[in-house]
Amino acid sequence: MNEELSLDQGSLVHAWQQQLPEYLNPGDSAQVEADLGNPQGLRIHINAAGRQFYSFDFECSYKDTREVSVALVDVERDGQTVNERSEKIQEMTSDYVRHLHECAQALQRITKPN
Repeated sequence: MNEELSLDQGSLVHAWQQQLPEYLNPGDSAQVEADLGNPQGLRIHINAAGRQFYSFDFECSYKDTREVSVALVDVERDGQTVNERSEKIQEMTSDYVRHLHECAQALQRITKPN
């Protein structure tokens, strides 16, 4: 049986802001915001380290207390939308999706009821 998430969105956002940097690459930065259209969702913006100025936007929503679904919304390079199907972008995206799932796993200590 899937347990519904009982943590309020503000606490969830705060927890992700604290935890996520531990799962990103050195030099990457992230902003986590509430998804206003989904009370169990987050919007995550990641600025990739390096000189190429890539940024990634993800929707992350809780299916239950343990599992999140992550969807890529947009990739930009220096403020311009880029082709998300290029091999480099696909590789970076799958890395970030993995990091987001790892972060969600780590946060089970607060999302999963006792």
